[in-house]
Amino acid sequence: MPASWAGSTLGTLVAGVVLASVCGAEASNVLHLDYCVIGAGPGGLQIAYFLQQTHRQYLVFERSDVSGSFFVRYPRHRKLISINKRYTGKQNKEFNLRHDWNSLLSHDDNLLYKHYSKDFFPHADTMVHYLNDFTRIFALKVQYNTEIKKIEVERDSEAWNGHHFFLTDQNDHHYRCSVLLVATGVWVPNVPDFPGSQHVEGYENVSVDPADFVGQSVLILGRGNAALETADNIVGVTNFIHAVSRSRLRLAWATHYVGDIRAVNNGLLDTYQLKSLDGLLEGDLSHIVIIRDKKGKLHLRLKHHLNKSNASQDMSMTIHDQRLLSEEGADNFAVRLPYDRVIRCLGWTFDFSIFSNVAMPQRGRGRMDKYPLVKATYEAVNLPGMFIIGTASHSVDYRKAAGGFIHGFRYTARAVHRLLEHRHHGVHWPATLLPVSQLTNMIIKRINEASGIYQMFSVLADVVLLQKNATEFEYLEEYPIGALPHLWQNTGKKAENGLFVINLEYGSNFSKPEADVFHPSRSVGDPKHAWLSNFLHPVIYFYRHIPTETEMTQRPKLWPLPRPSSIHHVVEDFLTDWTAARAHILPLRRFLETCLHTDLRNYFAESCFKFALTQQHLPPSCRHGYLNGQGLLGNESL
Repeated sequence: MPASWAGSTLGTLVAGVVLASVCGAEASNVLHLDYCVIGAGPGGLQIAYFLQQTHRQYLVFERSDVSGSFFVRYPRHRKLISINKRYTGKQNKEFNLRHDWNSLLSHDDNLLYKHYSKDFFPHADTMVHYLNDFTRIFALKVQYNTEIKKIEVERDSEAWNGHHFFLTDQNDHHYRCSVLLVATGVWVPNVPDFPGSQHVEGYENVSVDPADFVGQSVLILGRGNAALETADNIVGVTNFIHAVSRSRLRLAWATHYVGDIRAVNNGLLDTYQLKSLDGLLEGDLSHIVIIRDKKGKLHLRLKHHLNKSNASQDMSMTIHDQRLLSEEGADNFAVRLPYDRVIRCLGWTFDFSIFSNVAMPQRGRGRMDKYPLVKATYEAVNLPGMFIIGTASHSVDYRKAAGGFIHGFRYTARAVHRLLEHRHHGVHWPATLLPVSQLTNMIIKRINEASGIYQMFSVLADVVLLQKNATEFEYLEEYPIGALPHLWQNTGKKAENGLFVINLEYGSNFSKPEADVFHPSRSVGDPKHAWLSNFLHPVIYFYRHIPTETEMTQRPKLWPLPRPSSIHHVVEDFLTDWTAARAHILPLRRFLETCLHTDLRNYFAESCFKFALTQQHLPPSCRHGYLNGQGLLGNESL
């Protein structure tokens, strides 16, 4: 069997070593595991941590010799754009995680990222150090130098999902898994094929030394963070830099999507708009041609000017090319000047090549085709038991929330683990049972400190399940909002008496590339106009019955959920501190009272005594306090 792994021995992992012939392979030793995790990046380590804490049988396969190997090379210029806000003025760990975009979830406060870097945008080397410490301190079972080359499906009616996953590594060692957790990320460079593409250098191997670009003219294909990071690195030594991409510029502060262009990388936008030679262009890369002339200069031209029947296969300079360079439609053609170098910065895609036809997850559609297609529970749509963890799971919330980044997928990994605990081990989704008199307080507490619903807004939400006669409620945290119709199957919890869903949302017309997010009336403060709030704010949905799958698919455009029986917006707050008595708490309490047809105010014993003498029905706070003997005389509960 393969070499040893961190924190474990063969005896602690092997459920059984059997001889088998699977998918045409010759009989060989097969290691059987309940859970196989592919990739020891942040996503793989996060799910491994949860499996470790619940004493499940698992193994992480890592092709490199370190955890977090992606960060050994990327980002190329070594500055992360995930913020490391070390000070918030508060000691609440859960609240502080809202502004810590690098830490994984754990019970050890020494493994918060603030102890590894003092930089607001940390150096990538600190991430490698952090992830390897995380692996070592928790003795996570990671088998290094093991590259999974092939994934197949083996039908078995007695298996958890009706089949096993059969993995083969580079040394022809085999593993059989009941559940497959794919945490490989997106690491395959996106390399388009067009005439002259052989003259293009890739982000993954281009020089990062500005001295290599002195006095050169550079064309960058792409206008995301990698492209602008590359431009910022060389903007001070080049003649000019042009960046071209098919889509319009998407600025993170306008779209409120963390994966769009961040301010830390926008130096090229300044030099373009202030007319200092650099520039941005729109153009479909499938329509371009790169031609090298006799002097070694590179020219960008449009493909429709190229006579394909006469074109040279290697796009070296020919008489035809000389004519092409001089026959553009206008003599002020924007990219008429030659370039010394062309650099491709077009991001990465998921590695689909390791899957057999039966095991291969479906691709996302359209702009999400670089990701595998998954359900709201992060399970592959076409294959039960295969879950996508980490960056590659971003098809659920691409260009919306933070599911493609550590501060988002650390919570979706926990949600997947909770689902697996219920499905395969009979452990219900964690829930807190409280008297209904505590409902307002519980919601206020969560909207003011919870990090999971804050980072994964409109993807993960808290769910309140009302008990019979609405005297008590169960509070479930961070449930995948798109899987609400399957709440009982995923959690073991039924919603037979109505439910509230606590979500965080931006205003529907506030997050888009063309939005003016700095206009003078960009925010509201009056609770009467809370539904017009633009910035992230809590929205509470009340349903008398759980939404059906049909209702979910037919929900209004841009709504995360179907139309509820009642809805309440908590007005946005400049400090994201929803504790103001009149602006936040009072309107929320009155909304809950209207939905529940009860009085949620808290009363002193004297008032409860009067109610008991004069009214047939007492408020819940009196029923749970005064009538239980609390508040009049001292007792063990007071």
